[in-house]
Amino acid sequence: MLKKHLVKAALGAALLISTALSAHADALSKIKEAGVIKVGTETAFAPFDFIDAGEHVGLNVDFFAELGKDLGVKVEWVALPWDGVFPALEAGKFDFVAGPATITKARLERFKMTAPIAEATVAILKKAGDKTITKPEDIAGKAVGAGKATAQLAQLQEYSATLPKKVDAREYVSFNDAYADLAAGRIVAVANSLPNIAFVAKQRNGAFEVVTPAFGKKAYFGFIGKKDADSATLVEYVNAEVLKMKKDGRLGKMQEKWFGTTFDTPDEVNDPAF
Repeated sequence: MLKKHLVKAALGAALLISTALSAHADALSKIKEAGVIKVGTETAFAPFDFIDAGEHVGLNVDFFAELGKDLGVKVEWVALPWDGVFPALEAGKFDFVAGPATITKARLERFKMTAPIAEATVAILKKAGDKTITKPEDIAGKAVGAGKATAQLAQLQEYSATLPKKVDAREYVSFNDAYADLAAGRIVAVANSLPNIAFVAKQRNGAFEVVTPAFGKKAYFGFIGKKDADSATLVEYVNAEVLKMKKDGRLGKMQEKWFGTTFDTPDEVNDPAF
């Protein structure tokens, strides 16, 4: 009888230890155990994340599909407006943010970010044939759209302060709404990253034109993870995947597919331009 009780006690202790270890397992271990990585994003940021003919596509989708294969897990996407993505990450609604987001000093203080996946320098998109805007400074005093809570909006506002007349910066939850207002003439331009607006100009069959040169500081896009200790191994894994795909050519093929060009990006950004 005593032996039976001892066996039960040992099994109970083992179960408690197993449960405790599982509860304190790091994020990467939990993902492997669950067989799923949950990735948060918005789906209105072409060509990184967008809906085409009802299908979620873009560079981010291709990248995380490859990561899922390498890690041996499924990818579950969680879509929501951009201004809600970071709070949802911190609340544990998903494991990582695809986004992607511009790597900035403020974001590095709050989050861990991966090596760059593309350039993020800001430029202006205008309606084709608009001769009132031939260079970036021509947006002075005019209505220009940008994404709410984005680094592009911050750069637009910073650039506006250098102009003779302040830009009327309009904030949009979705860049698609900004492009719609541009087409309708409710704003005269949209400020977004050069890769994004180059893609939009190409897709809109000559309706829009990119204003060169880009006016923003040299910047880069990266994926975003949490900064807590439990997330460290996951961030390290995703970062290693970026560098691995950069080295083996998969990332370059994705850039060529979605941007029509490749970018010479650094392996890390420790001191962003802004």
